[in-house]
Amino acid sequence: MSEKPAGRRTCLYTPEQLDAIVADMARQAAGLLTGRTRVAVVGILRRGAPLADRLHARLRETWGLADCVRLDLKIERYADDLTLLHPDTPLTENPTHAALDLAGYTVLVVDDVMYRGHSMLRAVEYLAGKQPEEIRTVVLVDRGAAKLPVRTDIVGVRLDVAPSDVIECNVPPYEARFRIDLLQSA
Repeated sequence: MSEKPAGRRTCLYTPEQLDAIVADMARQAAGLLTGRTRVAVVGILRRGAPLADRLHARLRETWGLADCVRLDLKIERYADDLTLLHPDTPLTENPTHAALDLAGYTVLVVDDVMYRGHSMLRAVEYLAGKQPEEIRTVVLVDRGAAKLPVRTDIVGVRLDVAPSDVIECNVPPYEARFRIDLLQSA
C-alpha cells in the first residue's frame, strides 16, 4: 500500500457505488464497440491498469467481449498529491510493444483521473503511431480541468473541485479498498 499525503479526506464514492459506475462505463464501452471485432484495452499505469482490468472483465462477462488485447503503458507525470514530477510526461515503452500492430483495432485507453490531459495525450500520441482504426478514452474521474485538446469518451464521474484539492482514486492492488476520496490539504 502506498503512503498517502496528509490532509482531510472525505469519501465521495464507496466500493459498491464504484462497482455500479464501472458497470455503467462497461455498458457505454460496449455501445462504442458494437460491430468491432478487434479491440485493445490499454491501462495507464499505475491506477489506470487495474481499472482497465475491471472494465475488461465487465466487457467480457456482461457483454461477451472475449478476444481482446490487454496491455498497459507506463506514463509518468504527477505524484499522488498532484506534485509535478515529470514535466515532459515520459512514456516508457515496454519492449514487447515495440512491434505491436494495432491496425484495424479499436483501442480503449483507461486512466483513473483526467486532470490536465498530459498523460492521456501522451498515451493517445503513442498509440496513434500503432495505426489503430480508432482510439477512445475512458476515465473514472474527470476533474473538468483539462488544458490540452483531449476529450474523454467515457467518464465514470465528473468532479469539479478546487484546484488545491486532490481526487484520490483508491484502486486495489495499490490501496486496500476501491473508493474515491477528496483530499483537502491541512
